[in-house]
Amino acid sequence: MSDQAFMARALQLAEQGLYSVHPNPRVGCVLVRDGRIVGEGWHRMAGTPHAEVHALAAAGELARGATAYVSLEPCSHHGRTPPCAQALVDAGVVRVVAAMQDPNPQVAGRGLELLRSAGIAVQVLEGALQQQALELNRGFVKRMRSGLPWVSAKLAMSLDGRTAMASGESQWITGPAARADVQRLRARSSVVVSGADTVLLDDARLTVRAGQLELPEVQKQLALQRPPMRVLVDGRGRVPFDCAFYREPGAWLAAMRQPLQPLPEQAGLLLLPEREGHVDLHALLLKLAQEHQANEVLVEAGARLAGAFLQAGLLDELVVYMAPKLLGSDARPLFDLPLLRMAQAVDLQIADIRAVGADWRISCRL
Repeated sequence: MSDQAFMARALQLAEQGLYSVHPNPRVGCVLVRDGRIVGEGWHRMAGTPHAEVHALAAAGELARGATAYVSLEPCSHHGRTPPCAQALVDAGVVRVVAAMQDPNPQVAGRGLELLRSAGIAVQVLEGALQQQALELNRGFVKRMRSGLPWVSAKLAMSLDGRTAMASGESQWITGPAARADVQRLRARSSVVVSGADTVLLDDARLTVRAGQLELPEVQKQLALQRPPMRVLVDGRGRVPFDCAFYREPGAWLAAMRQPLQPLPEQAGLLLLPEREGHVDLHALLLKLAQEHQANEVLVEAGARLAGAFLQAGLLDELVVYMAPKLLGSDARPLFDLPLLRMAQAVDLQIADIRAVGADWRISCRL
């Protein structure tokens, strides 16, 4: 097998941490000696051993003289766990192939240099596998480079681009397969953000539901141990604190001022500046990234809040579920986005289209 094949396996292992390693990156490691895999590992949850440690434990003495294929540069600093680069040195690994350099300023090439200084041959791949590694940790990479999380907006619409009837009724536009897919989107996110309209109209909780989370059992149990923060943007205090959203753990209110009534015990408050009479969404994302180490933020909101994120240039991706239904011209649009000329149209790049049950999922990049 080639370097590319072994790295592809390391990336496959890293994907198993998709739902549980926040705020850390997803990492997989494969140890190869004499052309044969002697150890594998993936990072399961922050604060637990990293992928390299699991692979070294699996390989035992066979790690000496082996090549390590790691989907991300081995760490060189003491965090909640010891540095993995030093663990590879101590185990007698003779070559390390990484899919990409770690964008974390605490590492950023230092892990590779530690390995080189110990006489270990080091290679960083380029091309498709590096792009796959970047995509796998897109939120971590963006937070390290820009101080902001990766932001996706999830929307469900009819074939004629409508999201709800004029009355606000929207359950259910899409089928059960699409709703299960949304559960996986929530589970991989650090934070789920919604607005007052969605919570009031649907009595939404926006939680990850065990019964609908269709994942292998190990991934499912890890994901349920690390549910995302749930943030309600409610600058005018319209949502009562006895609603379903606040009754679930992990609820946060994003507001411009202290609420008049005390928040429930299980809820937190994000006090933010005002921008044109509304919660400053850029400030919200900065706070989520800097104070809560949010890598990926999922916006599940109505046309008004989703449109505000879009108009502010804060979205990286749209994930649109399209149902084979027509809701009519009086139904509500996908975005509150007042555009008057074709020159104002928002250009999107379609990254993926696939069938999800009876519906279609369209992923677009901005």
